[in-house]
Amino acid sequence: MKIHYHGHSCFEIHHEGHRLIIDPFLRGNPMAKADPKDIKVDYVLLTHGHGDHVGDALEIAKNNDATVIAPNELAVWMGWQGAKIHPLHIGGSYAFPFGRVKLTQAFHGSGFTVDDRKEIIYLGMPAGILLMLGDKTIYHAGDTGLFSDMKLIGERHPVDIAMLPIGDNFTMGPEDALTAAEWVKAKWVIPMHYNTFPLIEQDAHAFVRNLEAKGIKGVVMESGETREW
Repeated sequence: MKIHYHGHSCFEIHHEGHRLIIDPFLRGNPMAKADPKDIKVDYVLLTHGHGDHVGDALEIAKNNDATVIAPNELAVWMGWQGAKIHPLHIGGSYAFPFGRVKLTQAFHGSGFTVDDRKEIIYLGMPAGILLMLGDKTIYHAGDTGLFSDMKLIGERHPVDIAMLPIGDNFTMGPEDALTAAEWVKAKWVIPMHYNTFPLIEQDAHAFVRNLEAKGIKGVVMESGETREW
């Protein structure tokens, strides 16, 4: 399995011939090195409806005839705009050709802002994603604050790789993310959702050092970097 990081909360995953992308925010993302038109995937997974997560999802989905997997209201909204969709909701799971997807809760918001109309389109509840690919389980926490049921997620679903936000201000900061890492008990932790904008500037390397001090493996992925797991 290969994981490619596009910055912010966007990860592209290749597994046994299947290609997935999570929260594809590329155009307008100063950390991203790829252009949406160059992304080749079969599935687009979304955690919630904010612009820095929905981002280029519709363009990528249409360009690739890819299926958008998202919480129900967000999936329906994407479908109205012409995307192929598979709606899920929190606690629900489904076995796709590439593996199983289960949505977890996340404590955040989910609305798409239309600036010129001064309108926010409500898009249901935000979610995290448990992605079960072969013998590996990835937990993409989405945008969230710390919540104690992360312990339950780790107990019920042994996690190999946890992608946790550390940016603070809109999500967990490094201290809360450190606690989340302890609760989830992942074999590896990848920090995300930081340094894209001034409000969420953090030292990811310091975060990883603090993980390692607690006996937790962590890795900082630079935007544009691919790792094999």
